[in-house]
Amino acid sequence: YRLQGVKINDKHFEIIVRQMMRKVEITNPGDTEFLDEELVDRWKFTDVNDNIYGKFVVLTAGGSQKYAAGQIINARELRSENDSLGRQGMELMSVRPARPATARLVLQGITRAALKTDSFISAASFQETTKVLSEAAIRGRVDHLEGLKENVICGHLIPAGTGLKAYQDIIVGRKDELAQELNEL
Repeated sequence: YRLQGVKINDKHFEIIVRQMMRKVEITNPGDTEFLDEELVDRWKFTDVNDNIYGKFVVLTAGGSQKYAAGQIINARELRSENDSLGRQGMELMSVRPARPATARLVLQGITRAALKTDSFISAASFQETTKVLSEAAIRGRVDHLEGLKENVICGHLIPAGTGLKAYQDIIVGRKDELAQELNEL
């Protein structure tokens, strides 16, 4: 674009590159529910790994009737159950720290990045409209209209700025009017 004299602000390129680098490929699922070589959103990957942090995988349940081998529990549950088993003279549970998933960043092309979005309405507006909409219908997908693009397509307020739900019922006025109303109460 620049070679042809078109001036484009760098923030537009940053947004496009961010979309292209949104996905990660799982290299080792660890103890998460991800599959090997699965493409997942980078934010979902981080959330799942944050959720498993500090938890334990039960290797042997010992005398526990509450937990089974392979189950993921937190430190409080482990301590409570092992204390209970110890007081009853039963075999304690053995555990190991839960392993988070590992992944590598994937650079997707613009077309693929647009079609691999969670919103099928947003993907359908880009390319392969018939294919995207028919696959969404077959799978029974629901679009929760969380992004700007799908809200614009549906004619709704965008979830940004004054379109945020937190700002929709706000009353705007002057400070002296507020002080006067508070004095009247």
